Amino acid sequence: MSLYRDAAIVLRTHKLGEADRIVTLLGRSKGKVRAVAKGVRRTRSRFGARLEPGMVVDVQCYEGRSLDTVTQAESLAPYGDQIARDYAAWTAASAMLETADRLTEEREPITAQFTLLAGGLSALAAGQHDSSLLLDSYLVRAVSVAGWTPTFDACAGCGAPGPHRAFNLASGGAVCSSCRPPGSAAPRPETFTLLGALLVGDWSTASTSDDRTRQEASGLVSAYVQWHLERGVRSLRLVDRTADTAAVREGTR
Repeated sequence: MSLYRDAAIVLRTHKLGEADRIVTLLGRSKGKVRAVAKGVRRTRSRFGARLEPGMVVDVQCYEGRSLDTVTQAESLAPYGDQIARDYAAWTAASAMLETADRLTEEREPITAQFTLLAGGLSALAAGQHDSSLLLDSYLVRAVSVAGWTPTFDACAGCGAPGPHRAFNLASGGAVCSSCRPPGSAAPRPETFTLLGALLVGDWSTASTSDDRTRQEASGLVSAYVQWHLERGVRSLRLVDRTADTAAVREGTR
């Protein structure tokens, strides 16, 4: 066994035996790993509270065949405690953590995913922007890092410059009238503008959007992410927002 140290974000935990936990970590250098944290469920555990979902920690582990073993954990950013105080932020963080878990494979380092998730949790904890906007921005960027960058201006089919009036999940985003497949959604122009702003982090534009536009954009983002993951993100059901009906219907086909 080899000993290593890494900055990591706790994605989820599972009980193991009477006092242990299996902790899923997204490391900056190691990528996603699963490790046993022994005795962390005991009240006198030295680092049990540091290994909760949403915490950013400096961990030391022994590498094992199937599961590593956590030997030390120091807090780098206690976002979990700050986020848990606000329900909207907590549900958004839960969806971020679950999505990051689904988008990453064990032992495959993707520093961009770590950095993106850490930034999203930091923004939620600080209350920098609306939680729903932060979640949608994270989701659309996360799938982009994974290789499924959507287009919100040029046609995803032929590349014709926009703006366009249709959106298709399988095609990869906005589509022109010639490339538009049957069943495509028809978002408002303002929704395409918001989606583009969320992708590039244009918060001055995103923050001025109205509720209807945000709801429609949220529906499209959720459908797009779950289409490419080929399964639902359960935590999205807890997020306090009303998704656009047409977008959700189109995304479940």
